[in-house]
Amino acid sequence: MANLYKKDAPFQVHISFKKYLDILEHIRYNDRLEYRASYAESLIDKTKNFRELRDGFQDVSLLEKHADLIRLLLADLFPTGLTHNEIKAASIPLSNITFNYTERFKNILKDAGKDFEIELRNIDDDEFYVFCCCLIVQSYFKRDIRGTLPLYYDIPNRQGIMKHYKITVNSDFTDVYPTEGTKIPSDEILDMLLENLDDTKLWKKYFPYESWILTGFTIISLVDCTSEVALSDLKSSLISIDPENLSPDENLIEIFKSYFDVPELNFGLMLFNTKDQRLEKLPIYENLFTNHILDFWINTFDEETRKSTFSNINYNSKPFVISNVENLDQEIQLLPSFKILKDNNINSFMVIPIMRDNELLAIMEFTSPVRNSFNGLKLKKMEFFTDMILFSLNRFSFEKNYQIEAIIQREYTSIHNSVVWKFRNEAEKYFNASLSKKIYTLKQISFKNLTPLFGFSDIRSSSEKRFYLMLEDLNRQIDCLHGIFSLIAADSEKYILALEIFENELNNEIKADSEQRFQRLLREEIHPFLQAKLEIKTSSEAKAKIKDYFAQIHTQNDLFYFNRKSLDDSITLVNRKLADMLDESQAEAQLIFPHYYERFKSDGVEHTLYTGQNIAPELPYTSKVVQRLRYWQLKTMCSMEREFRNFRKDLAVPLDIASLIFVYNEKIDIRFRMDEKRFDVDGAYNSYYEIIKKRLDKAHVKGSSDRITCPGKITIVYFGMENQREYLEYISKLQKKEILQNDIEFLKVEDLQGITGLLALRVSLA
Repeated sequence: MANLYKKDAPFQVHISFKKYLDILEHIRYNDRLEYRASYAESLIDKTKNFRELRDGFQDVSLLEKHADLIRLLLADLFPTGLTHNEIKAASIPLSNITFNYTERFKNILKDAGKDFEIELRNIDDDEFYVFCCCLIVQSYFKRDIRGTLPLYYDIPNRQGIMKHYKITVNSDFTDVYPTEGTKIPSDEILDMLLENLDDTKLWKKYFPYESWILTGFTIISLVDCTSEVALSDLKSSLISIDPENLSPDENLIEIFKSYFDVPELNFGLMLFNTKDQRLEKLPIYENLFTNHILDFWINTFDEETRKSTFSNINYNSKPFVISNVENLDQEIQLLPSFKILKDNNINSFMVIPIMRDNELLAIMEFTSPVRNSFNGLKLKKMEFFTDMILFSLNRFSFEKNYQIEAIIQREYTSIHNSVVWKFRNEAEKYFNASLSKKIYTLKQISFKNLTPLFGFSDIRSSSEKRFYLMLEDLNRQIDCLHGIFSLIAADSEKYILALEIFENELNNEIKADSEQRFQRLLREEIHPFLQAKLEIKTSSEAKAKIKDYFAQIHTQNDLFYFNRKSLDDSITLVNRKLADMLDESQAEAQLIFPHYYERFKSDGVEHTLYTGQNIAPELPYTSKVVQRLRYWQLKTMCSMEREFRNFRKDLAVPLDIASLIFVYNEKIDIRFRMDEKRFDVDGAYNSYYEIIKKRLDKAHVKGSSDRITCPGKITIVYFGMENQREYLEYISKLQKKEILQNDIEFLKVEDLQGITGLLALRVSLA
């Protein structure tokens, strides 16, 4: 057997007992005690016919063949009196091959099961190779290397608890020497290697594969350090939670099982909401944690008693342990909520309040179905990691608040990244003033002399579609009710008459409040009547129809909503896809020049960009910036139109979009409005721009009933010929790329209230 390792190593290994036999030779000729000399001589005589024990071998099967002789030979190293106490064995250096076990070691391996294979813990191939090289440096070159890796075995016991054993190695009976032709590294090279322990390639260069020979055997002794390793693993698990991705460590329960030596253990934890004076589950751990005791606690007491209990914890936060629930007071065992413990087979538990600054932060529980699993000593072990739990919860609480603030800023305010610097400057001034105990009044945030770029992709005729789909839903609901009332006609005449009145009104002379009155009739009269029919003796056919009817209504408004839901889902899909595409393209636009960007979703997506020197004072700004952004905007809206064509077929309700760009040359000022938490145009003069924007989506071609926007086409609205020439250049570029067709229309926009002289270009998508 050429290689006794599963991993590459810098040496060949020969199992040999030569060094130990040499010690026996010394005892034979030099020991003053005759019985020891005789004992050594008899051992040497027994090995004379087995030269391989002295010369060395690589065939592992010989270990089993000579097992009795080896046990006799190593008897001094494995005293019989300690065999049930010590966890000890001989081994091939740095391998998983062990032999000549003490009885305690044998029992540990027996409990682990037949299929268990002993292996070193958490050492990858590269670490193992360098570790072997360090053994050569230490043994052959006599370098004192103190920072070697700790070695562990992880061995499960009979109950399935993972036990951790630290390994100490006695290498007195090994020898290391180079193979013939091996180049010996100089002291300078050894110094360099020891400074680069993580550079495996460098070590392999100077200590090539199997370039050294390791002979002999080692004695390994194991120390049970399960609690220490489990505690270390627990701390690592709590520290290594990623703040960007708060996800549970599913090994946590197994770590607790090892730490407390409880094979059947469950763990629960709830945060305490100080504001509402109640316990809350951690969403990320809902499937992992049990919280049965805390559920029992929540359900045992009334609200007033519970709040009083939480208040008292601030004054007396001592944890408590119940070794056996049968020992609880009879009054508690008679409570209905005690059933929670019985149903979940909880017979022993601990509850530990976690405090921060004398205030309750969270409560932990440990439970087990095995009686007497927990006691005062187990509770004492909690002291070693409660601080780490507190640290982890503080970190979670901080990260939770941080991410909530981020969500609020992202979803509910309009402080775009391009303008955050100005808010930060003001906030920093305010903060510095507060440190100096000075009063500082926050100044208004505004940006002046900006060029706006506005555009929208409007879902055409969505209001009309919604109206007709509403009629379809309501008529279908009325038909369904007629079908039910035909089966229970005896006492439903007034409802049938009311339905006929509404049906006629919906399809002939619908009123503004028709839907609301129909909804009131359903909620106050028809639905209670039908629900009563389900409770009394009614035909099975009628009951089935009533149940089917209630399954179809929208619970929020008591109306059928199927067709309108299809429309709303289709609009949502269009808005999401177009908005996502626009947001993604924004990364490209910000590289042209930083600008303030906002977009809104309703029945379509509209966006506005504001750019100017005032947004990024430190960057050079010219008119070409605006030109590049305008070309980007046109190209992006063409891409959005083309993307819409691709997914239009997937919509539940067929929709069309019409896109428009409004070109405005005048400079705009914007100001952050504190009451609305968003930017808006500043001043009466600038409001003219906003008025035009609002009136463009319904505008018509002058002298025509046609809208200026049209599905499948891009419309560009502007004031002067200078803008026309500019956009004809952009259109020409996109025509050459076969994005736009050669069918440009030159249009005049109808006069709007207070707005005249608007022109438009309209061109089809290729």
